[in-house]
Amino acid sequence: MEKLFIDYLLPLFAGWLLDLKFGDPEKLPHPVVYMGKWIAFFEKKLNRNRYRMTKGATFALVSVVLTFTFGWLLQKMTVSIAGENLLTTIVTVLLKTVLVFFCLAGHTLRKEVEMVFGALGRGLLEGRRQVARIVGRDTSELSANEVKTAALETLAENLSDGVVAPIFWFLLLGVPGMLTYKMINTMDSMIGYQNARYKDFGCWAAHIDDIANYLPARLTALLMLVANSLRKRSITAFFPLWKFVRTFGPEHASPNSGWPEAALAGILDCQFGGPHNYFGEKFNKPYIGTHYRDLDDTDLHTSISVCLGAEIACILLTTVILCLCTTLF
Repeated sequence: MEKLFIDYLLPLFAGWLLDLKFGDPEKLPHPVVYMGKWIAFFEKKLNRNRYRMTKGATFALVSVVLTFTFGWLLQKMTVSIAGENLLTTIVTVLLKTVLVFFCLAGHTLRKEVEMVFGALGRGLLEGRRQVARIVGRDTSELSANEVKTAALETLAENLSDGVVAPIFWFLLLGVPGMLTYKMINTMDSMIGYQNARYKDFGCWAAHIDDIANYLPARLTALLMLVANSLRKRSITAFFPLWKFVRTFGPEHASPNSGWPEAALAGILDCQFGGPHNYFGEKFNKPYIGTHYRDLDDTDLHTSISVCLGAEIACILLTTVILCLCTTLF
């Protein structure tokens, strides 16, 4: 039990609490920034001429293996340098805590979405500029309601990408698994697009991301509905919404993003999806839900509350699973 606490529970709780309080530190070097530079450098070098899919596949697989190896070696080096003593324990816990902190993005995501709604209060142009920080689509022609919709879609999708999925892979493979997931997700966000530039080179990155997010995305939707039921103090609220998620989640262009987005659309009783422009090309995303309506600040507060509740539920669920594994094995 002591090893479980030191290796998993303490770093997870401490890292999550740091993210809950501070979010991404702007003035500190961030692993995801360096992952982005790595991807951008090799995309520029490799994504041209012939054999783009082969080069993209090789790049994606090598990046995954190197990231996991780096995370594993980092842990081993800590033990080797500090030795088997109290110092080892302290250094290891601190290292893992910092890496968990860097790999979670719940606080920053909620803050960015709140800033979008705040910017819209000052004008549509400011709202478009603000939402462009967190979405990949062209925002120059979005209406005010489309800006809000884009922000809340991103909030739901990135609850999975930025919180639940990293914790899921931490539970399975520790800090190396968490770092590797962040590399996979960063590759997908940078090169996993179905357009002329990336459709071949980023194909494997996108598919690896689909695999890595398959279970976390569905778990995220489930946790969101549980959080909503607890918020409403009504278990009966869960079942019709789960039916809604199972109906509209698989309709999304992505095999995973639709599940948390459908959960939030069902909770808010609104409509997500529809046509969007990415890198100058129009993509017709299926609609999630049938009730189109204008969104307001009440929807923002509900969304923030549900997503934060889902985070807490994810932490509690992870704790229960770890304790059960320790007891059984």
